[in-house]
Amino acid sequence: MKYFALFSLPVDFNIDLELLNQAYLQLQKAVHPDKYAHKSSAEQLLAVQKSAQINDALHILKHPLKRAEYMLSERGIDIRAEQQTLQDPMFLMQQMELREELEDIKEANDPDAAISAFDKQIKKIDLDYHTQLKTLIAQTDIEQLHRTADVVRKLKFIYKLREELERVEDSLFDD
Repeated sequence: MKYFALFSLPVDFNIDLELLNQAYLQLQKAVHPDKYAHKSSAEQLLAVQKSAQINDALHILKHPLKRAEYMLSERGIDIRAEQQTLQDPMFLMQQMELREELEDIKEANDPDAAISAFDKQIKKIDLDYHTQLKTLIAQTDIEQLHRTADVVRKLKFIYKLREELERVEDSLFDD
């Protein structure tokens, strides 16, 4: 199933979320299981399956990282379930340093300020990689698509750091 076609959207990383949501509501309305309550069990099952596919498509297209992975897979580079490690020593060193910094937040004299500074740093890195991603994802050259895949892999690290920062913040301020 081609997700962009399903929602009648152009294949583009910069997606109009409002149009996506409108198309989603129209599709869900058309296949809502309640409409098939008096139909055969096969038709009911088909409606439920179609509804689930629409939900999956929406979930993927709404999330920038999942959208990029999907777009890459449509171009023959499927990194969604890979376990490949990055071959960028500078990036990996940066990640180790950021993780150490994250651990230090728990012991900081002013954890709120430390969280804020770390969050600002992560947002900058995230923005830099998203800017690269927006440029590279439109490419069709296989070498550029592999570079795009590396940017997506890096963004996965950044997303995990953000999640870990939220956990640290919750542990420090949830009393």
